[in-house]
Amino acid sequence: MALTPRVGGREILRLAVPAFGALVAEPLFILVDYAIVGRLGTAAVGALGIAGTALTTLVNICVFLAYGTTAAVARQVGAGHVERAVKQGIDGLWLATGIGLVLLAAGWPLAPAIVEWFGAAPEVFDGAVTYLRISLFGVPAMLVVLAGTGILRGLQDTVTPLAVAIGSFALNAVLNAVFVLLLHWGIAGSAWGTVLAQGLGAAVYLVVAARAARTHRVSLRPDLAGVRASGTAGIALIIRTVCLRIVLIVATAVATRMGVAQLAAHAIATQIWSLLAYALDALAIAGQAIVGRTLGAGQTAHTRAATRTMVVWGIGYGAVLGVALIALRPVIPHLFDASPDVAEQLVAVLWPVALSQPLSGVVFVLDGVLIGAGDRRYLAWASAVTAAVYLPAAYAVVHLGGGLVALWIALGLWMTARLVTLGARAYGRAWLVTGG
Repeated sequence: MALTPRVGGREILRLAVPAFGALVAEPLFILVDYAIVGRLGTAAVGALGIAGTALTTLVNICVFLAYGTTAAVARQVGAGHVERAVKQGIDGLWLATGIGLVLLAAGWPLAPAIVEWFGAAPEVFDGAVTYLRISLFGVPAMLVVLAGTGILRGLQDTVTPLAVAIGSFALNAVLNAVFVLLLHWGIAGSAWGTVLAQGLGAAVYLVVAARAARTHRVSLRPDLAGVRASGTAGIALIIRTVCLRIVLIVATAVATRMGVAQLAAHAIATQIWSLLAYALDALAIAGQAIVGRTLGAGQTAHTRAATRTMVVWGIGYGAVLGVALIALRPVIPHLFDASPDVAEQLVAVLWPVALSQPLSGVVFVLDGVLIGAGDRRYLAWASAVTAAVYLPAAYAVVHLGGGLVALWIALGLWMTARLVTLGARAYGRAWLVTGG
């Protein structure tokens, strides 16, 4: 059994603080797009909301490339098998590239049908299709970034992903401003700026992975058995993520049917919620890396102690973020140059978004802990159950004439259901499986 140091608050912060910066940079990509595209009008923001939701869904379905890789690599590190850990990461990069190319090929012809499914208004339709089709060229790079991030997190390195995220975000902001505001390429310029920034980030991860392979004398060639194993192990996480994305897609579809102003306000609120979620998810990332490593080393007591600490911190950080959001409510619409009708909707809906943050903090921590433990099958079933709880609530919002606030209250019910299912599992011992 490999030994690993006792996990304390300092160790959690060492992983969580850089992860926080990297995770916050990810939704900032799209928030920058919203801030710049907002200058093009409400229809452009609505188009970005639909295309952004569809694109994020495609990528998030493949988030197992990061989460699964983090857990697998960290467990091997804890068991003392670093070479095996790096090889698993290389296989993950090959899998990411293949999936990305398939999604690009399939998504291009289906883009109009995807946008139509959301019930887009005529003034929104063309812009959404344009943004989605261009952004598909960046999907392979985004998936490589996911897999590369998983490798480094599993190796207990969250600083390098932070540096890559900051560089990509800065480049994305500059390119979006140039293409949209100076060259007047419209919403297409925003999409191209993001694609180019993502491509540069992927290139950096490929260089870092090649260096790690050379250091540990690991082949860069794909091992078909390893690639297949990585894909098979990710099936349960795909089910988990699909269920999560169904909830958010249905929410966007419901908002779309309320009107263009409601759709624009919901799109902005969703991105703000995502930004806060990524901030809280920093603890979950630390949980994935720490739990994978400690269970790999057979140290369940350390796993339990770290989990308790991160849950308490999740509640506290969620409360801080919620209070900050309430304080900033009056100025947020101005950041997106929102029209008066959009601003009115947005200010109202930010209340339930803010009040749900402490709950979200606990949910994200427990989700990360169970992912780090490799408890994928339970996560898949739990996500299906919680989605089933949400869908009737969303149906009631539509057919009882509820507004955006009611829609976000329904999303709060979904998060509560997630807390119940994840908390019940974490309280038991079935997930505490040790060894490499």
